[in-house]
Amino acid sequence: MRKVIARRLLESHQQVPNFFVTMDLEIDALLKLRADLNARSPKDGPGAYKLSVNDLVIKAVAAALKRVPKMNASYTEDATIVYDEVDISVAVSMPDGLITPIVRRADQKGLAAISNEMKDLGARAKAGKLKPEEFQGGSFSISNLGMFGVKQFTAIINPPQAGILAVGAGEKRPVVKDGALAIATVMTCTLSVDHRVADGALGAEWMAVFKGIVEDPLSLLL
Repeated sequence: MRKVIARRLLESHQQVPNFFVTMDLEIDALLKLRADLNARSPKDGPGAYKLSVNDLVIKAVAAALKRVPKMNASYTEDATIVYDEVDISVAVSMPDGLITPIVRRADQKGLAAISNEMKDLGARAKAGKLKPEEFQGGSFSISNLGMFGVKQFTAIINPPQAGILAVGAGEKRPVVKDGALAIATVMTCTLSVDHRVADGALGAEWMAVFKGIVEDPLSLLL
């Protein structure tokens, strides 16, 4: 698997003209929503769930792709393909590499459904029990290294997808609000974009929409 990953990443690095867009996102409202929703979960049974920050990021990415659909795309030699369905590939670390199980139609699923699906996909990915259709394809990728304390990084695009979002750790930082210094939990995210599919303005538009959703997360419940 390591050799296959190395070959694909080298091809992406050599053949895909990347550009990067980085923004800082305040996530205190997102963390409060997560805590409130988790407190409402049954302790066990089919309706139980435990949301992670990454689950909310998946939903926010899907919502942003629906609002800026030109970013939900792939590049081919013949044409740029814009997808109707939002299928999010999520990087999962394995002992001998990584794999990207896919949350299909993520924009149409609730947070609890996304969370439980990701737990199932992640467990089966690490056990080597995913079916090919569960990790092949996808329209956009997410790589989250926040759980390792990584503040900021850039991720390599997974061809033929046009974009991948690199998610860093949330940390307390000083911010200026209404002219006064305050403390907020801030998460740095970097979008890698295939320049053949999108230009800088489109990448910036998508990131601004994503930031708006994360910082006003109640829209994820609609």
